[in-house]
Formats: sequence, structure tokens, C-alpha cells
Amino acid sequence: MGDSDVTGLDVIEDFSATARCDEGFLQVRRLRVKNRRADGSVSPAYRVDVVDRPKLDAVSVLVWRVAAGGGREFLTRMNLRPAAYFRPAGMNQLFCEEIVAGLLEPGDDGEAGLRTRCAAEVLEEAGFAVKAESVKLLGAAFFVAPGILSEKIFPAACDVTGLKQVVPEGDGSPMEEGGKLAWRTAEGLFDAFASGEIQDAKTEISLQRFLRAL
Repeated sequence: MGDSDVTGLDVIEDFSATARCDEGFLQVRRLRVKNRRADGSVSPAYRVDVVDRPKLDAVSVLVWRVAAGGGREFLTRMNLRPAAYFRPAGMNQLFCEEIVAGLLEPGDDGEAGLRTRCAAEVLEEAGFAVKAESVKLLGAAFFVAPGILSEKIFPAACDVTGLKQVVPEGDGSPMEEGGKLAWRTAEGLFDAFASGEIQDAKTEISLQRFLRAL
């Protein structure tokens, strides 16, 4: 991971017209609903699409360290993002800069399960072996796009100051090709949010919560 320079994505098949909406990495429920009101009346029927995935929720981890000259640095990762790439021409981008994140697995229950999943993702994506109990949860989970996505993200943070970093193994997926790590200061991150260089909501929310918790 990190040695391959991915320059684009080639579509070898578009099977949208024949694929079922209830199978695949993302599953779409197409519903017709009415609003039920307190006075007993209902609204006209309208259509709602809800996007789920079998592994419903995820964790994000703000990995940080104390820099050699003092002050904190925060780890980001360039991730290959096909959904961003296949936006209309002129609005697309191949990679997005984000913090470490990963889907919850069966058995990742309660706060202990969240911390265990966070530690596993930090090792897999950032190359630091952290103890689950050292992971700090950053408040309640949040929706990213509740108008269409059922997914919630559970934000967390962990300190890797003084820990040895190994080459991250990743999960073996082609979507992890080209992932490059970088360290940024809080000020650098806020500048990147303001300029649009970083457009990932969980990264900005996690940093805000981390700094507020201090």
C-alpha cells in the first residue's frame, strides 16, 4: 500500500440496469411513504430511497502524536474514492484525504467493541499497534447524509506518540491501492477544510470534537 500510483478508473461493465437493488455492497430500499400527523391526517404519498449496507455502521479514528518540536500532529490518508471519481466531469476527484476509518464487524458490540475495531483499523491503515483500551471515543455517533444513508459513524481518537510504525498491510482490496499517509497540524487541517483541499466530514467533525474535549 502506498507504492502504487493510481491514475484513473476504467469501467469494464455497467450492470446498473440488470442489478437488483437489494444486493451488493450497498443496498437500496425503494419505498412509497406517507407522513403520519399528530391530528390523524396523512400527507400525499411520496417516494423515498434508503441506502443501507450489510455492515451498517463504521468507526473513524483521529490518529495523533506529539511532534518532535512540541504540539500535536494528526494523521491523514489518501483514499481511492470511486464515488467521488464518477461525479460529472469537472467535479470529480480520484482520491480523498481522510482519517482512518472502517466498518464495524459482527461482534463489535458496545464501547469495548468500538475500541477494538478502532485499534484494528489503525494497525491496518496506519501501521500503529495500539491497545484497544487506549482509544478514546469522541462522543455520540453521527449521520453523514441522513437524507439517503442509514450509516452512522462512531468517532474516536488515539495517541501514537513514541510508537513504532510499520508498513500498513491494508485489507488487500484494490480500493486501498495508492493510499498515502501524511501528518498535518490542527492549523493545517483547518486551512485544508476551508480551502476544500480536504472535503471529508468525519475528519473535520473528529478534529473539532477532539480539540473541544481538551
